[in-house]
Amino acid sequence: MCSPSTYAICCPEHARLEDEYLAVRDRMRNLIRLRKLTRQEERLLADQVAMAIARLKEHTAAQGCERW
Repeated sequence: MCSPSTYAICCPEHARLEDEYLAVRDRMRNLIRLRKLTRQEERLLADQVAMAIARLKEHTAAQGCERW
């Protein structure tokens, strides 16, 4: 059993969601650096980042695990 202070580290779903968010965020940053994105591409990437954040926050609220 994990203590409350280390629960986020022990929660594989939290780690997966955090990795998903970081991957989407990094993909957006890298594409913006490489070229000028169309309005549609930028909107799609921003939506993906927002959804990843929302899933992570929803999980944190439901499970009570967070790193900070």
